Amino acid sequence: MKIDKLTHGASEESAMQVPPSDGTDEREQQSPRRKRYIAAGIVAVVVAVVAVAVTLAKPESPDVSARPDQSPPQDLIAAGDVALSAYYTTKDVKQPNGDVIRTYNWRLLDVNTERYEETDWAWLSVAPGMQSAAVLERDLPVNRIGLLNLTTGKVKRWIKVDKSVGGVQFSPDGQRLLATTYHLNPDGMFKDTSQVVNGKKQPGPKASRTGAYVIDIASGEAEFIERPADKNVMLMPGGGRQDFHWSHDSKQLWEYRTDEPGRSYFGLDSSETEAPKAEAHLTYAKAGLSPDKSLVAGSFAGKKGQIISEVLDSRTGKRAGLVPGQQLVAWADDKRLIAWSCDPEQCKPGRDEFRNQLILVSLDGEKVTPLSGFRKAKLYYDGRWTPVFTRR
Repeated sequence: MKIDKLTHGASEESAMQVPPSDGTDEREQQSPRRKRYIAAGIVAVVVAVVAVAVTLAKPESPDVSARPDQSPPQDLIAAGDVALSAYYTTKDVKQPNGDVIRTYNWRLLDVNTERYEETDWAWLSVAPGMQSAAVLERDLPVNRIGLLNLTTGKVKRWIKVDKSVGGVQFSPDGQRLLATTYHLNPDGMFKDTSQVVNGKKQPGPKASRTGAYVIDIASGEAEFIERPADKNVMLMPGGGRQDFHWSHDSKQLWEYRTDEPGRSYFGLDSSETEAPKAEAHLTYAKAGLSPDKSLVAGSFAGKKGQIISEVLDSRTGKRAGLVPGQQLVAWADDKRLIAWSCDPEQCKPGRDEFRNQLILVSLDGEKVTPLSGFRKAKLYYDGRWTPVFTRR
């Protein structure tokens, strides 16, 4: 398997045009095969804007906690219905045998001090309401899942499983946990499956997913779904992570695919299903479906220096409007989005575009509030942080 010259495009959204495997923002990208919906706007409150014309505003709403001078953040960032519950950085660690493991280093919100504290967990997911988190220990995959009390900082219960787990995700309703299983470290890159990237040979990933557990939080009962990784799917540099995800209504599961329609949905019995109607037009944008299910976060749509992204009508998939930002990360509520955006005055394609910050944008595009400080103007470096937002 060879991958030659992964190129950087005109925006971070297009920097690596492959489906994500682990939820990171750099991998939550637009598939080159996916349609770009360019129909006329149909939602009155969402209008086309040019990002360079927007004036940055200071937080005025009591539901906004902004840290425009902090990157990575030390203190609570929140807006509307969501908060930055955690963030992580990654570092590739060479192994004595020539393999490499991409290690995730997490900082988790201390709900008592409202500060982000370093943890030693290998993987985690914060439950809606931000009272608990599911955690996995180092040396993935592992055979137990911890339920961490975020008030005390202590694991209140361990759930043991027969098949080794490499990733966890709470359902949107908070009642169940999805645990993807692997027989190898999902973040491992192996010498015997090397790839050529940018003309350089390096260890490559292996597909080792076996399926997933759906775990009822209250009872601890776990149902296993056997769903091995597709051996024909090309894995990208960074590991073989192919975690499953919940649908927005917590009734179905899905996984990314490299062709149309970009996602495969299935029921909790592993049977193939159609996407829920409200999710039929989802893109790789992490924000996904709006809380009222009327809108969908779309892809980067900037031209001639514009730093803007699409918002789509969830019923038709047609463009409903444009908002400032390179990548739409989360919905703060039905009328505001959280996005990554670079400084329009310094956003030079291929370089300064990666110097971006989290912003809160209104759907009419008229108000933009900085939420974090800027990351460095590099796509890859050890301290580059990736946010995780949770309904609070």
